Formats: sequence, C-alpha cells, structure tokens
Amino acid sequence: MYKLTFLFSLMIGTLISISSYTWLGMWLGLEINLLSIIPLMSSTENSMASEAALKYFISQTLASTLLLFSIIMMSLNFMYNINMNFCYLLILNTALFTKMGAAPFHFWFPEVIEGLNWMNTFIMLTWQKIAPMILIMYTNLTFLYMSFIIIISSLISGIMGINQISLRKIMTYSSINHIAWMLSAILYNEMIWLYYFIIYSIISLNIIIIFKMLNIYYMKQLFISINNQPMIKFFFIMNFLSLGGLPPFLGFLPKWLTIQTLILNNYYFISIIIIISTLMTLYFYMRITLSTLTLSMNELMYYKSQNINFNIIYILNLISILSLLFITILFNFF
Repeated sequence: MYKLTFLFSLMIGTLISISSYTWLGMWLGLEINLLSIIPLMSSTENSMASEAALKYFISQTLASTLLLFSIIMMSLNFMYNINMNFCYLLILNTALFTKMGAAPFHFWFPEVIEGLNWMNTFIMLTWQKIAPMILIMYTNLTFLYMSFIIIISSLISGIMGINQISLRKIMTYSSINHIAWMLSAILYNEMIWLYYFIIYSIISLNIIIIFKMLNIYYMKQLFISINNQPMIKFFFIMNFLSLGGLPPFLGFLPKWLTIQTLILNNYYFISIIIIISTLMTLYFYMRITLSTLTLSMNELMYYKSQNINFNIIYILNLISILSLLFITILFNFF
C-alpha cells in the first residue's frame, strides 16, 4: 500500500513541476518527486537497492542545489538589472541535464540503475525524464550548449554500451542515446519529442516486462531463459531492433521525424553524429539479438520463475510491432 502512495506522490511531484508558474514551484515539484522515489528504490532485503537509493539521493541533491542557486541568482539579477542571466541559465540547464542523466553528467546513472529491480528501472528510464525535459523546453535559450550535450550523450552511450554484459547497463546507455535524440527533437518541435517519448516508453515497457517475468539481469541468463521459448525470443528480438530504430518497426518513426526536422533546419552535423552513434548502439543490439538466436545453453536454471503467463507480453508486443503499419495506413488515409 505504501508503494502505491509514493507512486502517486511521484506523479504529483512531476505534474507540479511541469505546470508551475514560478521557478520555485518547479523546484518544489522536483523535490517532491525525488523524496517520493527514494522509498520506492530502497529495500530492506537488498543492500544494492539501498546503496542505489543513497547514490541517487546524493546526485539529485547536488543537481537541486545548482538549480536553486541559479534560480536565486536569476531573481537577484532581475531585481538589480544585472545582465548575467545567460550564465545562470547554463547552470540551470546543467542541473536539469544532471537530473535526467544526460552525458557528461551521467556519472550516477549506470551505478544507480545497476542496483534496482526492473519496475524501478522502468520508472527511472521513462517517468523521471519527463520533468527535466519539459523544463528544458521552457529554457531552451542555449543552442550551442544543447548541441554539445546531444553530441556527447550520443557518442558516450554508443561507446560505453558495447562491452556491457549487464542488461540494466545496456538499457541505461540505450536511454542516454535516446536522451540525445529527444533533446534533438526538443530543439525545434515539442510534439516530435512527445511522440518519441511515448514510443520509447512503450518499447522499453515491452522489453522490461520480458526481463521481469523471466527474472533475468545478465546476458547469460537471457540466453538460458529464452532458449526453449521461440515466441518470447521472437518478441524480444523485434523489440530490441525497434529500440535501435530499424525501419520496419515502431522505433523508426520518431527517429525519422527527428532527422527530417533537423535536416529541414540545416543542422546536418548533429544529424550525422546522432545517426553514427545510433549505428554503434545498433551494433550491440544486433550482437545481443544474434547471440539470442544462435546460442543454445542447457545449464540449470535456478533463477527462472515457473508457470509464467505470457499473454500480457503477447498483447503489448503485438501493439508495439504492428503500430508502425497502422500509423502509416492512417497517414496515407488522411
């Protein structure tokens, strides 16, 4: 029951933050959000979860301090007509990038995710990014700084994700890559960001539900768990390819829209960088999917849950895989 209360409070904090008229109200919403997720993350049975909660709290407190400092200084500048707002906007944006885990301020992100269960991981990868991203839309005055964050996030996620064997870290670096794409969408069209975020959340939910139901956290466990389940293997592969943005799948649509918007606004350099970095992430996605297809392991499965009902996986994945077809038909019809 307490988890439901804190989850509700978490959502309220985000909504307060994005609908606030003042910077102080925005900061207050972020603090409510932070204090609500800490009890959800910490667990008495798992010391790693408690450690992750502490790391998250410290890093978010640092970002909140920077945020409050920049808000106070901007209000003082407004009172005394000192033209230093650009510097404080940079500090404010840095605090928001730290809160969402964008590179090079992602120092806490993989370490925190590594200690969480799959449902908390899903909240961290999706819901926790809503407030910082919408607040960045409100302060989108520093194009060069945004471009720097987009390029660094896309390159670091592509390079760092290659040698990972932990599924949580792979999802984390994938998330940092998608942050770069979402920030690129924010530059010119907020609606494309919304489409991107919804589609990314759907695909992540599909993948995380498979991991949660099979109770797996590492690559070797994945190969063993879905060895004798061809339908789950098929859906897992389709979703991972969709997450990478391959054309027949739903994940290609928001990337297509983002690239189109950037090219129409003559930002070819950012487009080239994020496309190349996505090819790097696609490399480790393809490596996982091909290994899942080709490797057959018959070791004992101590960690596999028995009598799993896969109906929810089938329904969600069919929606995810067939959505691009329906959207294409809809666009052509109208």
